[in-house]
This record gives sequence, C-alpha cells and structure tokens, in this order.
Amino acid sequence: NTGAVAFGLGFRQLPYYDAFILMGSCIIASGVLSLFICIKGHAGLVTGQDSEEAIAAWKKLGGSAPAATTLQVPEPDEDAAAEIEEDKA
Repeated sequence: NTGAVAFGLGFRQLPYYDAFILMGSCIIASGVLSLFICIKGHAGLVTGQDSEEAIAAWKKLGGSAPAATTLQVPEPDEDAAAEIEEDKA
C-alpha cells in the first residue's frame, strides 16, 4: 500500500519517464537486497544450509513436539451438557 501511494505521487509529480525510472530502480534495488536476507535456521537464496528442524518440518517428519504443532479440539462434556439440560427444565 505504501509503495502504491509513493509511486502514485511519483507519477503525479514527475514526468512519466522519470517516474518509470524511479519505480524500476526501486524494484531492481529491492531484488538485489533480497539476496542478503538471512533467516536463522534457513538457507539464503545463494548461500547457507537449512537446519535439521526446517528440513523435518518441510518433509513433515516430525522433529518438534506434536503438542506445539497440532491443534487440540476439545471434546464435549456430556455431564456438563446433562446439567445444563436439567437447569433448563
């Protein structure tokens, strides 16, 4: 959204040629800068190696505790439901 506003102002205030040069330069610069992004445990675009945990998660082999990764759906409590029904009556 911010880029759309900034480029919109650029096209409004600058000649079209200059606005396109500005926009293209920003896009090329962000593409080059993405080569330097480093996320711990993951390989970069051109260097590095994934950690064992990242590889296991990608291959769905486990590697972490199931409680941390699996959603626990609560089971209905039949006793509590029976009490509520009795209170209604």
